[in-house]
Amino acid sequence: MDLVVVSNRVARAKANEPMTGGLAAALLPVVEKSGAIWVGSSGRVRDNISKDSFAEIESLGAGALALLDLPAAHYGGYYEGFANSALWPALHSRNDLIKVSLDDYQSYREVNAFMARALMRFNKPTAAFWIQDYHFLTLGAEMRDLGVGNPLGFFLHTPWPSRRVISGVPHHRDLVEAMLAYDLIGFQTEDDCENFADYLQAELGLDVDGELVSSRFGTSRIGVFPIGIDVDGFAAQAQRAASHPDVSRLRKSLHGERLAIGVDRVDYSKGLVNRISAFDRLFEIQPSLKRSVSLLQIATPSRGGIEAYSNLQDELSKQVTEVNGRHGEVDWTPIRYLSKGFSQTVLAGFYRAAQVGVVTPLHDGMNLVAKEYVAAQNPIDPGVLVLSKFAGAANELDTALLVNPHDIDGMARGIATALSMPATERRMRWEAMMRKLRAGTIHNWFAGFIDALEATRGAAGPSLSPSVVRPLRLASGPALSGGQMRDPSRFAPRPIAN
Repeated sequence: MDLVVVSNRVARAKANEPMTGGLAAALLPVVEKSGAIWVGSSGRVRDNISKDSFAEIESLGAGALALLDLPAAHYGGYYEGFANSALWPALHSRNDLIKVSLDDYQSYREVNAFMARALMRFNKPTAAFWIQDYHFLTLGAEMRDLGVGNPLGFFLHTPWPSRRVISGVPHHRDLVEAMLAYDLIGFQTEDDCENFADYLQAELGLDVDGELVSSRFGTSRIGVFPIGIDVDGFAAQAQRAASHPDVSRLRKSLHGERLAIGVDRVDYSKGLVNRISAFDRLFEIQPSLKRSVSLLQIATPSRGGIEAYSNLQDELSKQVTEVNGRHGEVDWTPIRYLSKGFSQTVLAGFYRAAQVGVVTPLHDGMNLVAKEYVAAQNPIDPGVLVLSKFAGAANELDTALLVNPHDIDGMARGIATALSMPATERRMRWEAMMRKLRAGTIHNWFAGFIDALEATRGAAGPSLSPSVVRPLRLASGPALSGGQMRDPSRFAPRPIAN
């Protein structure tokens, strides 16, 4: 079986590439080991793209990375428009932030259709396609319209909200009906899966028989597949990172004070304003903690072309300045706010250096930063995870200190509790979370989804067992140069339709 994984954003195996958890960082280790082809956006747009739309195809461990230039005429409406100004706010239950036009929706559909045509390059009898996330809700239907009968799986990394919320998205019926072209539709939590099933029954009038639903495309299965991380790999990376120059500088700068850490994209779903407010409140109700603890908040800018994001960036900068001005001293800064990204290696070292991990989204599909923080800890002297109960990770990491991010005083008390927790209790909580992480690694998630896709297809489809995902063999000949494959014909049994 030739597995093709498709996502908007991809990652490269480069030690210094900035990452902040999320889909791309999670998929990287499984693609490298599985032999899959990972298809995604190159980050570039062009006019008049035809069959040469794959700008680069390069090796990635046992697999390969195929980067696709997207059409300039539709990219803005697809990405900043419908995907991130309609779907993202709705999926995070923020319909008040939806701003979208019919042109945006049409561009979203055009880019999904464009990706479907591009994927025909890999459409061989032995191929199976696994589509990732909300950028490509309709991609499966476009592929079926092109005659693709191969197994199609889909996994949503965000939450799926209640039907009343998702019904606020323009063209929601078209979108959900198109999703039923996938043989298997995976969600992070039981709540997400139940919300989706409720929509199918109440809005589309479909019968959901256990996990199965029938539509014009045939039978689809819906299921829960909580994503994990490469636990042992990340733990080893954190241990090695202790000697990294950036990590050493951070430790030296503390002068004995304790450190809390938050690592997020700048996004309204992450609860960053509430988190800063909680630290402000912490120093008000426990002034003895001043000069003894600070928050390192890494806030990577994102989607700056969308008004809600640029406004949030300004609000956070102003808030941090006010809190530091109110509580700071000439030799102590309460909030260390860094508006840039760091590599996974450096982040792993930062996590290990911090006595408290603060992961407090208002709504999150999973939040892999929470899992990375736990995996990075020193087993002898682990830190404490303060975790929002509205993150998908809270379903597994139930021995973290669970907090309500809307309760500022409650969060402040939770952080204070974490700072005063004795070592015995810290180890007990950490060990319980590590058992959960090891039971649900990224590799188990990958294998579990592929097994379920095979079971859903039954005897009609090719074998999808992860054990027979064929390692990708690059074309023989001269070494690759500049990341490009000398002979991409190995991936081109069919031309791409214009």
